[in-house]
Amino acid sequence: MFYLNNVYEETTKQLKQYPDLEVESLGGGRILHDPEKKSIKVYGYSQGYGKADHQVSVELLKKKYIDYDITYSDDGY
Repeated sequence: MFYLNNVYEETTKQLKQYPDLEVESLGGGRILHDPEKKSIKVYGYSQGYGKADHQVSVELLKKKYIDYDITYSDDGY
């Protein structure tokens, strides 16, 4: 399991090579991926960063996982 803070810190470190780039977390959540069913569900929130706009996350995922059923919910942690 990955936690948003760990991913955010590592990404921020890697992006320091681009001094003009600013990074900001817009919230978090969870992703449930079932490759056998070709489904992804985005839901929940980050205790530290709040809830991301899951509709935006789904639209980005749909570009990569074209043949998947991708949904989101504002329910759950």
